[in-house]
Amino acid sequence: MTQFHGKTKICYGKYALETLEELPSTSVFVVTDPFMVTSGFAEQVTSHLERRELPHLIFAEVEPDPSLETVMRGTLDFIRSKADLIVALGGGSAIDTAKAITFFAHKAAPDLPRPLLAAIPTTSGTGSEVTAISVITDKKQGMKIPLNDELLIPDVAILDARFTRTVPPQVTAATGMDVLTHAVEAYTSRENNAFTDILAVQAIRYVFSFLLKAYQQMEDMEAREMMLLGSCMAGMAFNNSGLGLTHSMAHALGGQFHIPHGLANAVLLPYAIRFNCFDAGVRYRELARIIGLPHSNVEEGTAGLIEAIRGMNEAMRIPARIRDLNIEEAAFRAALDSMAAHALDDMCTQSNPRRPSLMDIRTLLEQAW
Repeated sequence: MTQFHGKTKICYGKYALETLEELPSTSVFVVTDPFMVTSGFAEQVTSHLERRELPHLIFAEVEPDPSLETVMRGTLDFIRSKADLIVALGGGSAIDTAKAITFFAHKAAPDLPRPLLAAIPTTSGTGSEVTAISVITDKKQGMKIPLNDELLIPDVAILDARFTRTVPPQVTAATGMDVLTHAVEAYTSRENNAFTDILAVQAIRYVFSFLLKAYQQMEDMEAREMMLLGSCMAGMAFNNSGLGLTHSMAHALGGQFHIPHGLANAVLLPYAIRFNCFDAGVRYRELARIIGLPHSNVEEGTAGLIEAIRGMNEAMRIPARIRDLNIEEAAFRAALDSMAAHALDDMCTQSNPRRPSLMDIRTLLEQAW
């Protein structure tokens, strides 16, 4: 039996933020990062809570690649707050932190009622506002830990493109390529279905139509809104279909060398597509057709898709190789076996269209170097 699950209520467009005034709550725990506070974005959220005279506590300690230690501090603060609504404001790191806090609070205090979880993304990339996945980092072990549980799916996603307006071009580029990777891997996953295909294809159309515009023109709000919607669609797709080897390797590379996740995906995606082409070539050819690339046969379609991705990377100053990510070769070589092992064990590898071996992944990482 094939299933498609969609739990999250999605609110987008003008006045979407007013949804905060309608959610049932007596006390709110806001999870965000320091920039959201200093920039005034957090105040945009709390003003809606204040209109309802809702008491709220702001936990603003989220860092890029949120650490296990940060999540544990946030979990303790949340349990003490006795809040019944968690609002996550920020990029994937803030939303993943809020989701992990919900998860660990339930484990630590299972008798407490599960709080309502609302996510307000400020980047167009992770799709975390609609997924059952949270990625946190064990900095002592140098590895990323993906959590996967239905408890992590937000109840509400509030999509307001105004929050993405100040995102710098390079972050827009990396998060946008994360959207593309989510969509491509969802479309070619072993677990794809008719519903995930529709969402993944539309997300891919949005990326090829609007990402460069969003990167080149920060004030192009149509491009920013379409990328935000595309990110959410890709998230809904892969939440049901799973991902693939690009993500597995990106988790390993990012955990070891602190490379931003979207950037790692952008560099690795062409190599994973080439590796998967025997098993997923027909799907890659179809994607080439959809975005208007030559596709007379599987090889031409796959090659065209790879070149289109590399061309977009180049236009946004994203390197083509791992060696250009400021990683020393000796350190990379020393970590190669460990990264390959982590990628092989990563849950994303299970839905990759081609079953890789440990040596396959090691070779792919070397090729990408």
